Amino acid sequence: MRILVSLICGTLFGAGLYISGMIDPQKVLGFLDIWAIADGDWDPSLAFVMGGGLIVAMPIFQFAKKRSDAVCGGGLELPTNKNITGKLILGGALFGAGWGLVGYCPGPALSALAFGQTDTIIFVATMLAGMAGARALHLNR
Repeated sequence: MRILVSLICGTLFGAGLYISGMIDPQKVLGFLDIWAIADGDWDPSLAFVMGGGLIVAMPIFQFAKKRSDAVCGGGLELPTNKNITGKLILGGALFGAGWGLVGYCPGPALSALAFGQTDTIIFVATMLAGMAGARALHLNR
């Protein structure tokens, strides 16, 4: 049952990324370019994607907080760490820089691999190399 639910959720998520345009780096960069507001060229449409995600996620997290087990079985571990550390700030800055320079974040980049574009493959390969490098340097501990 967990595998089926995971498949359905992953397919729904991937379809949402595709339909919303989140796997199109140019659309994402058009949203992130807040300087374009003055010119009237800013694309605010992805704000609706984020808003839609919050509308769905907020009540589900409230429901999940009251449970000790996942709906499909197994343990349920919600994050509890609220500490802001230097590693968190550095990681957020690197994530934001990569997203702003290229227009991909990890989830949409993995979904975009289905289209086999060379720039997406290069991005995912270097993202994985960066993750491996951070692990090798023990930055994730």
